[in-house]
Amino acid sequence: MSMISNSIIPLNPPLEKGDLARNKDSFFPPFLKGGRGDYRFDLINFAKNFGPLVMVTFLLIAFLSGCYRGRPSDKPPIHLNPDMDHQPKYKSQAASAFFDNGATMQPPPEGTVARGWLKRDRAYYFGEDSTGEAIAQSPVAATQTGLQRGQERFNIYCSVCHSRIGDGQGIIVQRGYVPLPNFHSELIRSYPDGHIFKVISNGVRNMPGYAQQIPVEDRWLIVSYLRALQRSQNASIEDVPPEMRGQISHR
Repeated sequence: MSMISNSIIPLNPPLEKGDLARNKDSFFPPFLKGGRGDYRFDLINFAKNFGPLVMVTFLLIAFLSGCYRGRPSDKPPIHLNPDMDHQPKYKSQAASAFFDNGATMQPPPEGTVARGWLKRDRAYYFGEDSTGEAIAQSPVAATQTGLQRGQERFNIYCSVCHSRIGDGQGIIVQRGYVPLPNFHSELIRSYPDGHIFKVISNGVRNMPGYAQQIPVEDRWLIVSYLRALQRSQNASIEDVPPEMRGQISHR
C-alpha cells in the first residue's frame, strides 16, 4: 500500500510559507504586472485577453451607427470635417445686422466708380466718339502679333457662324442655321471700325453680344484681323509690291 501511495503524484501539494500570498495574487487581472499591489499596465496581456472583445464591441457600434444613419432628426448634423461649409462671411442678398438698412449689399457711395470701371475713353471701350457716332478707325494699332491674336480669337468665336474666310458659310449655317451676311460685301466693308466693334460687343439681330467672353483689346484685334481678311479677298494688282507683280502675271 505504501508503494502505491508513493507512486501517486499528489494533486494539491501542501502549502509552504509564502504560498498563500502568491495565491492571492492570482485574483488580480493578468494585465497588471506583478500581481497584488502592482498596477503597471501590460498592453500585450491586455490585447491577448481583451482584444477580441474590444474588436467585437467596436464593430457592433459601427454597425448600429450605420443602421441609424440617414434617419430623420431634428438635431443639426455633426460635422466631423467642416470642410468650410460654414464661413464667417456675408453673401449676396443676405441680411446684415451691421448696416442700418439690414442688407448686406450696399449701394456705392455717390460719385464713386469701381476700380477698372471708369471707362472714360469712349473710343476704346465703346467704339464711339463723344457724340455717340462710331469711330472710323480702331484705336489699337495693327501689328503682326496683334493680327495673329485677332485671327486666333476670330477662329474661336466667329468662324463657327461666319466661316474662317468670313463668307457667312460657317459650320452651323451648313447645318441649317439662318444664313449670315458675307463680310466681303460692299456694305460690310464700308462699315467703320467702331460699328463692327459695337456689333461684336452688343450683338445684332440673331447674333448675341460677346462683351462678356471677349476682352476689349481682343475685340479690337478681331476688327483688325477682319479688315485684313477683307483685304485678302478683295485685293487688286495695286496691293502687290511692284517687284512681285511680274511673278503674278505669269501664273
